[in-house]
Amino acid sequence: QVQLVESGGGLVQAGGSLRLSCGASGRIFSINDMGWYRQAPGKQRELVAAITSGGTTNYEDSVKGRFTISRDNAKNTVYLQMNSLKPEDTAVYYCHADVKTSRNSRYYTGSYWGQGTQVTVSS
Repeated sequence: QVQLVESGGGLVQAGGSLRLSCGASGRIFSINDMGWYRQAPGKQRELVAAITSGGTTNYEDSVKGRFTISRDNAKNTVYLQMNSLKPEDTAVYYCHADVKTSRNSRYYTGSYWGQGTQVTVSS
């Protein structure tokens, strides 16, 4: 089984910065795509940023130029550097990863989610 744990959320004033981290642990053979999603009250969960195993990135339009996603494969960790934060960025942020793991001597790719970390941006 695989576990994802996020950290780095908190309260920050508009214009400030936060850095989120998400570490994966467990029976991991390799990690394919990793990403960050967020969900604000009354809204659907949306993709914020994603990064492939090859380093290709994709961002939601509203965070382009402000957020940067990166990964450290040696640590099985993905990061989200958030700069110039706005009140509309307030949400619970969730880490996601597609992980190649093993069970009963067979390999398969599973989809895993972290528990979420609260980001609150005040004006």
